[in-house]
Amino acid sequence: MAKGRLLYHVIRYLKGILLKKEDDRIVLLTNGVGYEVRLPAIIRSVYNKKEVGEEVELFISYQQAERQPKPVLVGFNSEPEREFFEKLLTVHRIGIATAVDALTIPVSRVARAIEDKDISTLGKLKGVGKRIAEKIVAELNGKVAKYALMSEEGPSAVGEPKDLQKQVVDVLVRQLGYKSGEASKMVEAAIQRCPQISSPEELFEEVYKSQKT
Repeated sequence: MAKGRLLYHVIRYLKGILLKKEDDRIVLLTNGVGYEVRLPAIIRSVYNKKEVGEEVELFISYQQAERQPKPVLVGFNSEPEREFFEKLLTVHRIGIATAVDALTIPVSRVARAIEDKDISTLGKLKGVGKRIAEKIVAELNGKVAKYALMSEEGPSAVGEPKDLQKQVVDVLVRQLGYKSGEASKMVEAAIQRCPQISSPEELFEEVYKSQKT
């Protein structure tokens, strides 16, 4: 490597030994390297039950910004949780610390509050308040129905789908915990109601609406 040249890499997943537990973070030993990983409250509740020395795995959101030059690793139990966290970071005035602190209730509940424009629930999240809750709804409403459909029992990762309908069915089954037949019926019914749907976000939104009725 040339002199003065830095090598950067983004960490998206870690598996290793739980080396240390602190109030809001852990140290994970992987291939001889100890990674400090911040954990939102919903994830800490899981790790409070784990013992030092256990093998664990985390889906990682790697964050580095002008105001935060030191890389921050934020850990999640599933890919959808990580995805939702990164969507939350796209909201104006939501920084890394605020997004981490805000996840005091399961992602599915936060997403449902966004889709239902429930400012009261969002405003009660740590560090949010009414004004930021309104910004979250204004910028993410209609974009997070997928996460509102999540099971609270810890979904798993999913591969790349081939088409729109299959994509949504795959996510419902492999990420969100639905049975295959149930997911297919939900998606087919949504397509029949709104055949003009042209994106996964629109299809998740229609599936979510049907579950509320």
